[in-house]
Parts: sequence; structure tokens; C-alpha cells
Amino acid sequence: GGDVGQRLAGMGFTVMTGGGPGLMEAANRGAKDAGGTSVGCNIHLPIEQQPNPYLDRWVTCEYFFVRKVVLFKYSYAFVALPGGIGTTDELFEALTLIQNRKVAPFPVVMIGESYWQPLRRFLGQMQEAGAITDADLKLFLITDDLDLAMAHLERNAIDRFRLRQQPRPRPLPWLGERAHKPVAPQ
Repeated sequence: GGDVGQRLAGMGFTVMTGGGPGLMEAANRGAKDAGGTSVGCNIHLPIEQQPNPYLDRWVTCEYFFVRKVVLFKYSYAFVALPGGIGTTDELFEALTLIQNRKVAPFPVVMIGESYWQPLRRFLGQMQEAGAITDADLKLFLITDDLDLAMAHLERNAIDRFRLRQQPRPRPLPWLGERAHKPVAPQ
């Protein structure tokens, strides 16, 4: 997670996660360590999920569908690390929106070949049954190779949407702007 966050931030992406612990926290920390921007889109859960300490900004949503709207509205790429039902829900939401042209065809990358292999097999069975097409199987990349993943994002997000890393403007104290202080390692 941390390597992914660092690499994405190094490419100029803001790293936005669910803002919680585990791999989300690792990705946010990786982005911060690389000098990038780290954002969390947290959610109220019965077992309270607190925003992790590596966020520049966060929003806390009451409902999952609101969180998905926020995540997709501000995304140019979707990178899924091994996760649970929530991750899978967001992954399928992204694929559905792209498949039905409700959002731009941003790249979807799943990191973790062995973890996502059963999903790949299941999607292959869906394609064989005629439930999805060959084109649907090309909406995502599954890999362990971070160089391949970043090259895929470069081609299919940065080049496609003409995104280029812009130098960050320096804060202007006379406008009341302040620089973000780095988070101290724990």
C-alpha cells in the first residue's frame, strides 16, 4: 500500500482512500512520504473508523453511496488493493460506471495477482455465459508489477486526460494561506 501511494504521488496524483486503517493508511502515508497530497473519504461505521493520521483533508460520509459518489467524482484512476466487501463494491461500481459510459473510461488497476485471480476466473465465467463481453474484461488490469501498473496509469489516465503534474504554488501568507505541516512518523 505504501509503495503504491508513493508511486501515485510521484506521478502527481492525489491519493484518495477510504481514510481508514490498514492498506488505506499505508497508501495515504506513502503519498505523504513522497510529498504528495493525501485525502480520506471516511464513513461512519458501527465500529467507529477514525480517519488515519496521514490525511491532508478528509470528509466523513454517513452513507456508502455518498462515499462512492465522492470517490468517483474526483477520480482519474482507480487502484484496488486487496480488500473486503467494501473494496469489491467500489471496484464493481467503477467497472459498471465505465462499462455504461456514466464516467470517463478511467483506468482500473487491481494490485495483487493471487488475491484477485479468483475474481478474474469468475469474470471469465460470466463472459463465457454471455453476461459480459470481451470488452468488459479489458476494463481493468490485474498485476503485481508496480512498474506495469504505473505505466498503465500513465497511458490511460495522465496521457488520455492530459494530466501533467503542475508545480505546487507556494502559500501566500498575505492571503492567509498556510503550508501543510508534515505528519510525524509514529
